[in-house]
Amino acid sequence: MGEIVREVDVAGEDRRVRRTRRILLDALFSLVLEKGYDRVTVQDILDRADVGRSTFYAHFRDKQSLLLAGFDDMGAELRREIEGATAASPVAPVAVVFEHAYRHRTVYRALCGRQGGTLVMRHLHRVVGEVLCERLRPELSGSDLPAEVAAEFYTSAALGLLTWWVDRDYPYGPDVLAAMYGRLSVHSR
Repeated sequence: MGEIVREVDVAGEDRRVRRTRRILLDALFSLVLEKGYDRVTVQDILDRADVGRSTFYAHFRDKQSLLLAGFDDMGAELRREIEGATAASPVAPVAVVFEHAYRHRTVYRALCGRQGGTLVMRHLHRVVGEVLCERLRPELSGSDLPAEVAAEFYTSAALGLLTWWVDRDYPYGPDVLAAMYGRLSVHSR
């Protein structure tokens, strides 16, 4: 499960802090896959990670802050990749999301599938929605369709498809899924 937490590596943290964060995140993600986010307790995380309660609370306020710490750096990476996509259509940033999810399958399985909580999906929704809105605003200038409405539509469709894809254990590659998303979104215009 080393793939899971490579994202959490804040500059300036010493090796022990990074190791503790990694162990706690690995424990959380594996428990989420087993039981679902809502059924995981801090005590479960402590037992799995073999870490004391005071150590946990020295780093995190609660399991939600641990979860968000695991997603924050990955979310920042995703935002950079989405912003680097060159095409102006809503398909290009969504293709980046699908590729990112595929590269980080274990994390997305824990966070975005049926076992994950809604917290990360809301966070992901905000990241993708903001970028899509920025991208669509120039394309829709002069239109009676607000960019915010179009961005919400495309974001909701993309994340719904992402959840479906994750829950079915990635039956298609990210490029195939992005192409299907593109074909479906054309019918909405």
